[in-house]
Amino acid sequence: MTWQSYGQDLEGNLRDLHARLHRGAYRARPSRRAYIPKADGRLRPLGIAALEDKIVQRAVVEVLNAVYEVDFLGFSYGFRPGRGQHDALDALATGILKRKVNWVIDADIRDCFTGLDQLWLVRFLEHRIADRRVLRLIQKWLGAGVIEDGSRTASDEGAPQGASVSPLLMNVYLHYVLDLWAEQWRGRHAHGDVVIVRWADDFIVGFEHRDDAERFLADLHERFAQFALELNDEKTRLIEFGRHAARDRQARGLGRPETFDFLGFTHICGKTRKGRFMLKRKTIAKRMAAKLREVKTDLMRRRHLPIPEQGRWLASVVRGHLAYYAVPGNIDMVVASRTQATRHWHRALRRRSQRARLTWERMNRLSIRWLPPARIQHPWPDTRFNAKTQGKSPVR
Repeated sequence: MTWQSYGQDLEGNLRDLHARLHRGAYRARPSRRAYIPKADGRLRPLGIAALEDKIVQRAVVEVLNAVYEVDFLGFSYGFRPGRGQHDALDALATGILKRKVNWVIDADIRDCFTGLDQLWLVRFLEHRIADRRVLRLIQKWLGAGVIEDGSRTASDEGAPQGASVSPLLMNVYLHYVLDLWAEQWRGRHAHGDVVIVRWADDFIVGFEHRDDAERFLADLHERFAQFALELNDEKTRLIEFGRHAARDRQARGLGRPETFDFLGFTHICGKTRKGRFMLKRKTIAKRMAAKLREVKTDLMRRRHLPIPEQGRWLASVVRGHLAYYAVPGNIDMVVASRTQATRHWHRALRRRSQRARLTWERMNRLSIRWLPPARIQHPWPDTRFNAKTQGKSPVR
């Protein structure tokens, strides 16, 4: 069933779907398995839901968002209405700059979507949702299974990544397993400042004292083990990071502070021209290289199209890159990205013909004509964070 065919009698189809939901005749269909490449070279399994399942899931998510937005804590940002990745980045930067952060846990949960314990998830939902019909709907989606290579496989654990309802279910699960526990741990066991920012299954925790960080990490392993989750040891690290990290490491004869990646940016302990601490954020080099490879491939495929059409397409790509990555302190990387995109375009145009004589003088004119200039488009993170929160909390 396609959206086009379903929309030919949209009102009738929606009324029929509504009636089946009310009388209990609605049946969830298995998701279609698909794979997309991950940054580490592995494949990420996705579950593509059937069309009517997507419609019902979106409706349920809208209702449940209104319920859970009251409960979710301020340091949880992923897949929540009115909260984006730059909100999480601003909160993290402000916490590191304004609080006493000397140690950072860069944490990653292994296969979070597929590792959810469905029994625990239903218990968590029952704690807040009393309508048995909604609970049965969610259980139907969890148990619908997946179809791969023509065969159906039942699923008794996890939630299908890619379904509309899955991000909310993961947030509910981690709200009870991680967020509430971490908030309680911070109040009861920490001897210094603790800053937490979570985006989906990636989260950063900053500590004033190393003992707090080590104790938190050990307790977190035990906490996750109770709920069928585990940290990805290859990606989870405890590093010395903060305003005093460079000085303290130099006194011990160590090198520069380590860096960590979060939401597309490498976070670095830097300095201003006056020698003060500055949190520098640069585009993750591997991410930028992968994106430029895609741009190169697409330009070669489009090289015989009219130049204005190519220019409009490449301008949209560069504009999207700038809209996300053009943050203060990252100007060198966004300029390099635009420059490299121009070089790929130049090479693609020269490959249109063996007689091509496209000089760089003309190429620069094309670049100025079609591509937006590389400029910083975001304010300083603490400025925007304070404007949005009005100084209510350094972690909300």
